[in-house]
Amino acid sequence: MTPAPHKPLTLALGIATLLAAATGTAVAQPTTPSPAKQLRQDTEAIHALGVSGVQARTVAPNGRQSVATSGTADLDTGRPVRSDGYFRMASTSKTLVATVVLQLEAEGRLSLDDTVDHWLPGVVRGNGNDGTRITIRQLLQHTSGIHDDLPGYTTPEEYYEQRYDVYSPEQLIARAMTHAPDFPPGEGWSYSNTGYVLLDTIIQKATGQPAHQEIDDRILRPLGLNQTRWGGSSSTLPRPHAKAYQLFGPDSLVDVTEQIPVDHENLSYVTTTRDENTFLRALLAGHLLPPRQLAEMKRTVPVSAEVQLLWPGGRYGLGLAERPLSCGGTYWSHEGGDGGYITLNGVTGTGGRSAVVSMSEARGDTLDHILAQENAASALIDHALCAGSPNTP
Repeated sequence: MTPAPHKPLTLALGIATLLAAATGTAVAQPTTPSPAKQLRQDTEAIHALGVSGVQARTVAPNGRQSVATSGTADLDTGRPVRSDGYFRMASTSKTLVATVVLQLEAEGRLSLDDTVDHWLPGVVRGNGNDGTRITIRQLLQHTSGIHDDLPGYTTPEEYYEQRYDVYSPEQLIARAMTHAPDFPPGEGWSYSNTGYVLLDTIIQKATGQPAHQEIDDRILRPLGLNQTRWGGSSSTLPRPHAKAYQLFGPDSLVDVTEQIPVDHENLSYVTTTRDENTFLRALLAGHLLPPRQLAEMKRTVPVSAEVQLLWPGGRYGLGLAERPLSCGGTYWSHEGGDGGYITLNGVTGTGGRSAVVSMSEARGDTLDHILAQENAASALIDHALCAGSPNTP
C-alpha cells in the first residue's frame, strides 16, 4: 500500500508463476493452475499468514470475472467473507483526486505548472515551506518536499482515544507547516498525504465545489460506481462489510472498524472490488482522461529508497504507481491501507486485465509480518495480471 496515516506501511514484492518447460521425454510436466484456481490459492495463502479475511476479484480482457474469498469477516461469529463486501478505499482515492485535477487541466481551468500559492495564497509557508515554488504537478507526484505529519495511532490505547477525532484540512496542513521540507521542491520523492489535502482544497477553489462532489459528478456517477461512496466524518461502513482488525502485537489484535478517517475529505471513501476494478480499467482505457492527460499521469519518477522496499522497481506518476510484472512489462496501481483495511490492485497498460485484493486485517506489529502480507498480496496481483502472458493486454 501507499503509506497511510495509520501506521504501519505495507510492503510489496512480486512472485513469478512457475511454467513447465517442454522436453522430448515422457517426463510428467507440472501444470499451471487455471486463473480461477490460482486466485483461490492466492487468497488462501494470504489467509494462511494469519490475515483474518480476504476477498479478491479479477477481470479478464473479455470482461469475465473471477472472485475468491478466504477467512472470516468476524472473528467472534465466524461469518464468511463476502465477495461484495465494502471496505475503506484509503489512499487509492488519491487516483480519484488526480483524475479530477487532470480533467480540470484538460478543460483549461488550471495548469499543472500553477503554483500552490496561485490557488492558496500564503497557506504553504513557514519553516522553509514556500508555496510560490511548489507546483500542482509536484503535489500530485509527491515531489513537493512537504513533510507529512497526519495524526495516527500506533497502540490500542491511541486508537480508542483518537478514533472519533475530526480534523479540518486547515488543521492538517498547519501540522505539516511546523516542519521543514524534506527536500527542495522537485529534488526528491517523499509520499505526502498532506499534498493531497492541498489538492482537495485547490479543486474546491477551481470549481466552487468540494473535491468529493467533483469526484462524484465526474467519475462515480458516469461510470455507475454505485458502491463507491464518500463517507465524510462517518465512523461506520455500509453493509455488508468485514470487520477490520489491526495487529498491534503478539497478543493485541483489535477490532478497529469503527473510526473516522483522519483525512475525512480524502480518505473516507468506501468501495468494493467490483467498483475498484471498473474504475481502474476505465481510467487506463482512456475513458476518463484525454490522451495527453493520461500520458501525463503515466510519466513517472523513481520512488524513494524506503518505498522501493514497498514496491521493488516501482515508479510514481500523477496519482498512479507503476510496478514491474514477473512476466514482463509493467502494471498500474495505487494501493491503500487505513483502519485495518489493506487493498492492493493492478491494471495492465490499456485497462484490459485487472485485479483487486482487499484484506480486512493489517498485520502491522513487525516488519516481517508487514512484508509477508504485502508480498503475498502482490503475488496475487502479479499472477492475475500475468494470466494472459505473453500477450497480456
